[in-house]
Amino acid sequence: MTSKDCGHDDDDRKDGFRCIIGGILTLIVLVLLAIFIIWLVLRPTKPRFILQDTTIYAFNVTAPNLLTATFQVTLSSRNPNGRIGVYYERLDVYASYHNQQITLPTRLPFTYQGHKDITIWSPFLYGNSVPIAPYLGMSLQQDQNAGLVLMNIKINGRVKWKVGTWISGKYHFNANCPSYITFGNKGNSNNPNAFNFGAAAVKIQQSSSCQVDVAI
Repeated sequence: MTSKDCGHDDDDRKDGFRCIIGGILTLIVLVLLAIFIIWLVLRPTKPRFILQDTTIYAFNVTAPNLLTATFQVTLSSRNPNGRIGVYYERLDVYASYHNQQITLPTRLPFTYQGHKDITIWSPFLYGNSVPIAPYLGMSLQQDQNAGLVLMNIKINGRVKWKVGTWISGKYHFNANCPSYITFGNKGNSNNPNAFNFGAAAVKIQQSSSCQVDVAI
């Protein structure tokens, strides 16, 4: 084999390498283009959650660093997509006060939500003698004196998307719903939502929009 033949073989290998790289780049561009077209057609939008009401059965500091809380919350979820269904998998709901979890997580039932459908859940949230940071007891007393408590109802779990017969992989789902609770002397005519800790159950209408995040 002459040196000229060897040089020709090198050129062939370079051309073949360029063809492979070009093919890979073309495939990547086509895949990205297909994803973009699908996104334009489907316009996927995150589900919308609303905290409709909160019923308080107990919300008391039972010891300097122990908090007992029992709530029932009503959550409404709407799928705004006209071509995409949503599978809610392993959604856990719990209450948080000053970024500290104060109830055990309650598991919502597995749910499929069709196009434009609305789903309503009414889970109970329990926390019996939950240890809390010392400052939270003081903060709760201050909130009681001010007549307003801000809690957060949080939802964590997984969701899947459904388009036709295709079902996506699992996505992380998080929702944060502020719950404003007013209280004072029970029977205060100026404040129909007022209640004392330890009093009978009180239901507070809220219609609070939740912040929803969906990520891979």
